[in-house]
Amino acid sequence: MRVIIIGCGRVGARTAAELDQRGDHVTVVDTDQRAFNRLPASFGGVTVRGTGGDEDVLRGAGAEMTDLLMALTEGDNRNAMAAQLGKHTFGIPRVIAKINDPVRAEAYRSLGLETICRTVILADALVKAAAEGAEATDGHVQPPTAEPMRGAPAAGTKAAEEAEEAIADEEGA
Repeated sequence: MRVIIIGCGRVGARTAAELDQRGDHVTVVDTDQRAFNRLPASFGGVTVRGTGGDEDVLRGAGAEMTDLLMALTEGDNRNAMAAQLGKHTFGIPRVIAKINDPVRAEAYRSLGLETICRTVILADALVKAAAEGAEATDGHVQPPTAEPMRGAPAAGTKAAEEAEEAIADEEGA
């Protein structure tokens, strides 16, 4: 599968690395050359410096032969613009846009774009964790890996000061 990922932040870099590891042909587009440093040394895909909302940049990234475009920058407007350009100008069969605003995400879905809204995903996972525990969230909320410390708080911490004050109050009472 040929994939273009716009945005090489934490989400874009991780997604690119995992798709590359699976054997997909991945091209990553970002305006900041340093962003590509987030990609692992083993990344076998292509990097393109430029904005995903620029038709020439997308053409140079191979948009006319792409199966999937993912717009994963931090900006809802940039993602929506790049996604619409990919879908409507280049006819990319699948386009996924990361949209943080749930209302906008729904609006863009009505324009034929697949959307992912981390606001909704995060809220749903937190509600499920609150009601059923971290284990019920399919790994979205991670349970602790160690038991809480028992015994006296570490010396010099705010908790230690509060404990000393509480002991002093009890002894004075």
